[in-house]
Amino acid sequence: MRFPLRSTQQRCFSLQHKAPEFEGTSFFSRLSSFWLVTGGIAPTEREDGNAKLARAGYLRQSHPGIFHMLPLGVRVQAKLEALIDKHMSQLGASKVSLSSISSQALWKKTNRLDGYGQELFRFTDRKDGPYILAPTHEEEITKLVANSVRSYKSLPLRLYQIGRKYRDEIRPRHGLLRGREFVMKDLYTFDHSLQSALKTYEEARAAYSKLFDELKLPYLVAEASSGDIGGDLSHEYHLPLQMGEDNVISCTDCNYVANEELATARLIPHQSESPADNVAARIWRGISKDRKTLVNVWYPAPFVDADINPYALKSILPGLDSSLENALPLWESTLSSSSSSTGNQRPQLLSIIDSRLGEKFVNGLINEPNQFPILSDESLVELSQLDHQYVTSTNGEPVNTIRIRDGDHCPRCTSGKLKIQKAIELGHTFHLGTKYSEALDARVQVPSNLIDDNQADHTNSNSMTRVPMQMGCHGIGVSRIIGAVAEHLADNRGLNWPRAIAPFEVVVIPGKNTEEEDINTVTNSLTRSSPNLPPIDLVLDDRVGASLSWKMNDADLIGYPVIVVIGRQWKTERLCEVQCRRLGSPQSVPLDELRGHVDSLLAQL
Repeated sequence: MRFPLRSTQQRCFSLQHKAPEFEGTSFFSRLSSFWLVTGGIAPTEREDGNAKLARAGYLRQSHPGIFHMLPLGVRVQAKLEALIDKHMSQLGASKVSLSSISSQALWKKTNRLDGYGQELFRFTDRKDGPYILAPTHEEEITKLVANSVRSYKSLPLRLYQIGRKYRDEIRPRHGLLRGREFVMKDLYTFDHSLQSALKTYEEARAAYSKLFDELKLPYLVAEASSGDIGGDLSHEYHLPLQMGEDNVISCTDCNYVANEELATARLIPHQSESPADNVAARIWRGISKDRKTLVNVWYPAPFVDADINPYALKSILPGLDSSLENALPLWESTLSSSSSSTGNQRPQLLSIIDSRLGEKFVNGLINEPNQFPILSDESLVELSQLDHQYVTSTNGEPVNTIRIRDGDHCPRCTSGKLKIQKAIELGHTFHLGTKYSEALDARVQVPSNLIDDNQADHTNSNSMTRVPMQMGCHGIGVSRIIGAVAEHLADNRGLNWPRAIAPFEVVVIPGKNTEEEDINTVTNSLTRSSPNLPPIDLVLDDRVGASLSWKMNDADLIGYPVIVVIGRQWKTERLCEVQCRRLGSPQSVPLDELRGHVDSLLAQL
């Protein structure tokens, strides 16, 4: 609730919607009329951001990985959603609200139903109709647009929603960072051509950068893999965080940033050994998911199996199963059980050779295989029976089978070194291409002369051709940002919010026996509206029965960006104490300078 200063009896009943403001009138909120659930939860020795969110009264866990948002949390989420709305509006996107329920039949059409496996919440209705609680909405939005858009003249089309998503996490953890129910923003884009779609993609990326800039977070934009979503162009937006589940690799000297799945390092050219020397090597064995191909990975002996980079191997063999410690017995048993049905098909073996081992090692492995432990001594498979293939380079680059480490050489520049940071993913942009539009028949009529040569017959320049729409999807984890910011900015005293999403920007805490007239004077100086001053979202801590020191500790825990205390100095010198933990020590500020000082602090937050 917001109260105009001119009368404490007049009330504007809205926290989510701004009250009408007239020049010379001030509105603010009072904690005495706000359900603030603090106290009763003792801090722990290693309290993380989510525990602080619970102790400060932002949320409560209802079930594993599922949370209720309390009034403070609702205000933070509403401000974040309003910020997203602003930037999506500037991008020309229209807001929709899609159902959380999707049909399993629709997901079968895009071959994603089985790919998601047990993470999908599945259920049936009373008629045994199969449905899911959607973790993402590519299928539903594509179906909606396919049934609504027929002509290229309706494109480009940009639609977004902010809603609840569901994923049956086997082990929910870190509160809002990895839950079973979460709030996300999804932007879906539709264009008639690849050129237009790539232009849209860059505009969406620019909007994301502006949004994260406004949050004043030290985010990283990493080249990324598209994974199960699809497409061949994507970027991730990460916040460096020690408890992050991702590794982001960046260069010290240039703008190279990539996630662990896509990152590469520049190898130093191998120096040939003398003829008498041999490079010591180790072997790691994997197997293809269909169990038909054994994979031998040869790498330098100073490293161990734990150093093997599975992402580098999967870029060579996408169907690699890297989960087994020793795949050889499984491969041999598969050969034995399938020998009768495969006829004369030879056993498949793929050797991936790290370039550090050098040309001499490669030649020896190829020409003198009996000198190497290609199979175990007990193996019943003869080397002469193998269909043996060798990989020593990929796309003209030397093979690096080892995980990237701090200090490796940057692949983009000659001077930079790579560093690895733990991070949490806050957003992701994907160019999807036509993966979903082709599967769900989302097509538009386009003049033949406006599309690529390989898509249409140009013999008749006036002809129209139906082409699948080029799509993009761009997600932001709303609830995840709340959890990540809480973790990133918290200190031993409590939370710390950026101004853009703080539940309140300023809290005013009056000392004991402070007159109502003095409270009105201070709050009015901070909140009175005028054309030249931006509004301040202020709350007054007027709770009865709590001491000044308790209220100040509570304000630190909640994480208001700025705290204004009406204490002893007010009575003697008309000075307020202004505190901002993120920017330095408290300062005593006279009334006529108070608004300017607080505005200058908020501008930095």
